[in-house]
Amino acid sequence: MAKKKVEEKINLDAILFKCRDILRKARNSGSFFEKRDMMLTLVFLRFIGEKFEDGVENLRQNLIKEGLDPDDEAIKAAFLDDPTFTDGTYNLPVDARWSTIIQTPAPKLNVALDTALHSIAASSKQLKGCFVEGTFTTRNLAPNDIKQVVDEVNKISHRVFGEEKDLIGRVYEYFLKEFAVNATKEEGEFYTPHDVVQLIATMIEPFDGTLYDPCCGSGGMFVQSTDLIREKRGDIRRINVYGQEKEAATYRLAKMNLALRGISHNLGEESDSTFTHDLFKGLYFDYIMANPPFNLKGWYDENLKNDSRWVDYQTPPESNANYAWILHILSHLKALKGVAGFLLANGALGDSDTLEIRKKLIQNDKVEAIIILPRELFITTDISVTLWILNQNKKGGAYHGRMLRSRAGEILFIDLRTWTENPVKNESKKKVLLSSEQIQKAADIFHTWQSEGTDGANYAVPELYRSVSKDEIEKQGWSLVPSKYIEFIDHDLEIDYAAEMSRIQKEMREVLKQEMKSQKMLEDAFRGIGYDIE
Repeated sequence: MAKKKVEEKINLDAILFKCRDILRKARNSGSFFEKRDMMLTLVFLRFIGEKFEDGVENLRQNLIKEGLDPDDEAIKAAFLDDPTFTDGTYNLPVDARWSTIIQTPAPKLNVALDTALHSIAASSKQLKGCFVEGTFTTRNLAPNDIKQVVDEVNKISHRVFGEEKDLIGRVYEYFLKEFAVNATKEEGEFYTPHDVVQLIATMIEPFDGTLYDPCCGSGGMFVQSTDLIREKRGDIRRINVYGQEKEAATYRLAKMNLALRGISHNLGEESDSTFTHDLFKGLYFDYIMANPPFNLKGWYDENLKNDSRWVDYQTPPESNANYAWILHILSHLKALKGVAGFLLANGALGDSDTLEIRKKLIQNDKVEAIIILPRELFITTDISVTLWILNQNKKGGAYHGRMLRSRAGEILFIDLRTWTENPVKNESKKKVLLSSEQIQKAADIFHTWQSEGTDGANYAVPELYRSVSKDEIEKQGWSLVPSKYIEFIDHDLEIDYAAEMSRIQKEMREVLKQEMKSQKMLEDAFRGIGYDIE
């Protein structure tokens, strides 16, 4: 079974490669981003259409169970021609159904695809804004080209690729890897790997209430988190997701992604900057998960100088948005229970120009854990990054079935940089991933530290983790660099130097003996031919 899954993933990449190749050769196929968005829109139509077909088939089976004939014209008209679904499946107009699209003759496909998009936007407020209407007639690919691409996309069935955690995200990630490996997060081209999202979600357990991502990208953080919720609790209706995204194309992608998965969401009415136009100002959330742009420049605006989000601290430096993200996230956490897990570049752990903000965050007991991650986890960067966990309540109490102790005045440091033994196959660069066992091990370290009965003053394993008091952090100049606190074992100190020197001397004597033997053989050879070596 495992081998079959690997083959299916390879086939998905093969299908996408074929589509990419067709579009590369096609006239008027547009830029990389236009090609990518065209493909994502097709995959969206394919999947939403297939979910509709599955929904209709389920209705048919239910009618049969009730003793009704689904092929009877009266029954068909009452239940199937304009079906109602209760599981998040969308009822699609006839001209928006994939079965209609796939049967359309090649010369009419561009128009049929845009007609489908218009019909979906007109019939569903939730799906409006997931795509750009007129995408296909604007590009106006040749009949043979658009037909080939549609036929390839028709092979991408969720019945075949059902193991994918985030298929829209996977398609997005594929194009990012193949075409935009040099893109930066400042350009909005970034995808958070599944294992990293799972680590954050397993740590903070966003099982119920409200979940917010201030830079939600393609929505993968939400999709993968709700997969964990389904696994642990079984009901994603217990969580409401909110997100904001600056890039218009990525905003549409997020709406598309969440709609496909049936996840109730609020991404605001438009794409916009979280800093200059906070769409959720005044709202507070139970959980926040985020992967903000690393070391983002150009974020600052003069109007942000006395912004309420950092009035209790100080204005973050204009040169870098790392601490602006931290304070924005903190400002949206519920006062007595909010928990956040987010990623930042390692420089944020000890930057001199953010010292006063970091100092006050630690003094106010907002930082709960700092987890430094391995290098090579991400597609577009090879740097090691840090997972920060903020908590508005470190005083203890019941939390998701566990009794937590007071961790006031403590921060847990974890260093996972040596966890690099799982290479990702089929990658042009050496990439690694965190296995499910490693993710659970890291979460267990964190959760055990939180729990009643743990002695925080003595909670440590050299080179892996350590609980540290606020007083010790103050002595280190308010640095949050884990290596300043986690014990490093100098393995050279374990060497028996007397025995090692004896071994080296013995080896040197053997080498010297061999050299002398070789020299004597050489001298004898010269004498044999009458050469005077004296």
